[in-house]
Amino acid sequence: MPWEKGEPSPGLVDFLGSHPSLGKGTVCVPGCGTGHDARVWAAAGFETHGYDIAPSAIRLACEKTRAAGLNATFTLADFLSSEPPARFDYFFEHTLFCAIQPVQRDDYCRALLRWLKPGGVYLAVNYLIPDEDGPPFGTTREELIGRFSPDFELIEDWVPRSYPNRTGLERMFWWQSRGA
Repeated sequence: MPWEKGEPSPGLVDFLGSHPSLGKGTVCVPGCGTGHDARVWAAAGFETHGYDIAPSAIRLACEKTRAAGLNATFTLADFLSSEPPARFDYFFEHTLFCAIQPVQRDDYCRALLRWLKPGGVYLAVNYLIPDEDGPPFGTTREELIGRFSPDFELIEDWVPRSYPNRTGLERMFWWQSRGA
């Protein structure tokens, strides 16, 4: 599993560490893999739900989370096509957008609006690479702004701390849904 880094997103760890007063709520982590990012949210006191299309990822996420003494729910589901069990206050993804086929990016935007509560927070670490023969598939800051600005207000974006092989290639975006 080349995407398995054995640890949570460094950018997410730093974000949660620098925002201790962030209002608690429900968090959706699609493409959660073995649950590293979901466990960081759970450890910070959020009601956390991870989703993945791989049964082995869900099994490992459950095992690792139990072993860590944390509570999070992991479910087999395809974020793009599944109906959410509920709408979430927060939605966090780390390089899921670049993992899907580019022709599915409009589906991603529509799915995000189904899974996130109006006024909810969309936090994403995007992999800004030029590759067209993915996955991962390339994207740019300009594409992301264009796709998400109609439905979200950009609060902030920055180059986060990343895994060593991704230093300077990721950009973190903090969005808030414009929905009422």
